[in-house]
Amino acid sequence: MKEYIIVTTLCNKREVADKIINNLLEKNLVAGSHLYEVESKYWWENKIETEKEYKIDFRTKREHFKEIEYEIKKIHDYYVAEISAVKIETASKEFLDWIDETVR
Repeated sequence: MKEYIIVTTLCNKREVADKIINNLLEKNLVAGSHLYEVESKYWWENKIETEKEYKIDFRTKREHFKEIEYEIKKIHDYYVAEISAVKIETASKEFLDWIDETVR
């Protein structure tokens, strides 16, 4: 049975975010993306940081996670980039069909 996931990463530069999105779409590794401007707070080098970031969510199939992770790391400029995934537990048939038709 196929598994569908939402892969997430964050960037602090819009140009990097756009490059990652376009690369994954052009390689048909993802069906689509959502890009959000967010404010992040996190621990880094023993202090709390606050930064404007761009959060990207991709819709895809679980079988492509490792390749997506590899492609993101090639472009990303963070030392430690979040590249995580959550399983899509339920979704409309039409939505899942769209992922199947779009992702190689």
